Amino acid sequence: MTLSIHKNILKISLFVIYITVTLLVVFGLSAVFTYLNTGADRNLILHNKIHETVHYQPQINWDLSNTEGRQVSNTTIQNLEKDYLNAWYVKQVAFEKNTNKGLKDYYTKSSLKNILTSIENNTKNNVHIKGTTLNHNPSLDFFSEDGQLIVITDKNVKEYKRLYKNNILQLETTEVNSYKILLLLEDGFWRIRQILRINPTNNNTSQTPFINLEQDIKGINYYPQNTAWDMFGDDFDTQIIDKDFKIIKDAGLNTIRVFIQYEDFGKSEVKQNKLEKLTKTLNLASKNNLKVIITLFDFYGDYQVLDWTLNNKHATTIVNHCKEHPALLAWDIKNEPNLDFDSRGKQNVLAWLKQMIYHVKTTDRHHPVTIGWSNTKSATYLSDMVDFVSFHYYEDLNQLEKAYQQLKKEIPTKEIVLGEYGMSSYRGLWSPFGNSEKDQAEYHQQFQEIAHKNKIPFVSWTLYDFKKIPKEVVGQLPWRKYNQKHFGFINQSGKRKASFQYIAKP
Repeated sequence: MTLSIHKNILKISLFVIYITVTLLVVFGLSAVFTYLNTGADRNLILHNKIHETVHYQPQINWDLSNTEGRQVSNTTIQNLEKDYLNAWYVKQVAFEKNTNKGLKDYYTKSSLKNILTSIENNTKNNVHIKGTTLNHNPSLDFFSEDGQLIVITDKNVKEYKRLYKNNILQLETTEVNSYKILLLLEDGFWRIRQILRINPTNNNTSQTPFINLEQDIKGINYYPQNTAWDMFGDDFDTQIIDKDFKIIKDAGLNTIRVFIQYEDFGKSEVKQNKLEKLTKTLNLASKNNLKVIITLFDFYGDYQVLDWTLNNKHATTIVNHCKEHPALLAWDIKNEPNLDFDSRGKQNVLAWLKQMIYHVKTTDRHHPVTIGWSNTKSATYLSDMVDFVSFHYYEDLNQLEKAYQQLKKEIPTKEIVLGEYGMSSYRGLWSPFGNSEKDQAEYHQQFQEIAHKNKIPFVSWTLYDFKKIPKEVVGQLPWRKYNQKHFGFINQSGKRKASFQYIAKP
């Protein structure tokens, strides 16, 4: 009996194993079959799924007013635009990496010859080119009756290029070119058959007019106490902001500086709810007779050329949304970008700043633009492009007057604003020899005397002692976190510190 049971168990076990193995084989073959069939799907074989990825969004303005041939639908234009911009993108990647990946998906065989020859020569000579286009202005000239051929003229394309040999920068240029392009529809996608530059290259030397500040700045960098570095997050509260703005105005200040975080606001696809919160903040500033300096690109630190179009789209959305608001005083392109010189490359950072200054100034021609440099040493960079110079100062206060007057000599034609300064009042376990609240008050009293004597426009750091500091701001080290928490004029309990009496005057 026992032997019979064992035999039955063995048979059942073998049967279960057989079924399991059979199912695994069937599923495996099915997966292989699916893979082999989908492998021919063009969207899946493109380099990094280029066709499906948001990676390249230059400004594009179509002219469809003089199209000959077949009538063109909105769907055709949408598909044409996507493939056309992707063609530019894969070419930029190809020249930067000296690779041919992705090119055949957006160029016909005949049009590939010149590109591949250039890549071969660049590889041989250890040359690579980082570039991008920042805008396109295509007019649709001709659409064939069979729907298989399109001719466009792309006018005044702004192109940025950076040429390296042996990884050393040899040339940096911004050009404006116009092109005649022939595209063919092949397997459902528009490929470039021929591209011809139709006018001489023009170096872009245009300069936007400079704009003066409208008021003598006496301001403060602002975050709500409980949402530091997350002002526009889920805990956004207009009642708290309104109350704080009244405190700031009643203290004798006239300006606040706020920060827009690139990723938090949605990168190139700016979130509508964030814009609504920004508008409410500007409205409350107007209500309290305060002007606002908006600092863009906080916590952004990439700067690579192929991301410029995404950065520009982000800036365009925010600037267009705010530029008519009466509370807006100025744009600060980036907070302390010089701190990225070592990690990202000084040349990369400065190139990004140059094009972003131009982009913001051409988007908003009525408000001044600056950069919030972290020290006086860096404040001279790009001073010929900004409308006013802004620097931060956390060094020896006794040297401030000398440093400021030196900057005035070096940059005599621009107003110079001290965009951040302050002293922490933390003295405790992590800093037993730190400064007290009395030390902080004396610091601000001395600063106001220097500012009054030298007529220094100022924006202090900051209204509140904070209860929480994100690790992205100062890292994980507790002595840095605790020190950063205590720069405010109002302590964590909401009580005004001794320094408050010197928030705006000697």
